[in-house]
Amino acid sequence: MARNTGPVCRICRRENQKLFLKSERCLTEKCAFERRAYPPGQHGHGRIKFSEYALQLREKQKMKRLYGLMEKQFRAYFERAERMKGVTGSNLLSLLERRLDNVAYRMGLGGSRTQSRIVVRHGHVQVNGKRLNIPAYSVKKGDVISLGEKSHKITAILASLETAKNRESPQWLDVDRAAFKATVKDLPTREDVTIPVEERMVIELYSK
Repeated sequence: MARNTGPVCRICRRENQKLFLKSERCLTEKCAFERRAYPPGQHGHGRIKFSEYALQLREKQKMKRLYGLMEKQFRAYFERAERMKGVTGSNLLSLLERRLDNVAYRMGLGGSRTQSRIVVRHGHVQVNGKRLNIPAYSVKKGDVISLGEKSHKITAILASLETAKNRESPQWLDVDRAAFKATVKDLPTREDVTIPVEERMVIELYSK
């Protein structure tokens, strides 16, 4: 499967926003965005005038990178959201939030979505008591997501859970970190998604 293997700190600088892609490092003075809050490259210090298309593209890239998806995957989510009833932008965000790797991140099983995807891939996560190692699995209302019993003592996961104590849990997810589990109370709505994105611009880009 294709994946981004480059320096992720450049991504935050390119999008001119801290996307918390490197877990605890993003919270320290070592964060590259804090030290160099300008786009990478020799023209990063200059003033850049963006066209409407460029703004839409940057917003799409930012959303795609926040959830750690490649273009083909992201486009498939857009097309699925477009076929659903309701507002396409809200549907898109709801589908992305319902990914199992994102839920694992919201629970605190990983310091970033990338780390949470690894936790899922390695079979540490269960859905309704059954092990599931598919990061793209879409959770449903009533699903119980938990950490496998044999994984309760993994140092990296325990450290992530400790750090996540200061992270606010979404309203649609009932998180019990002490019990290593979470229950999907309802499907996420636009109001539940607090990440700094303008999905309208993404829809406009794909609708051209």
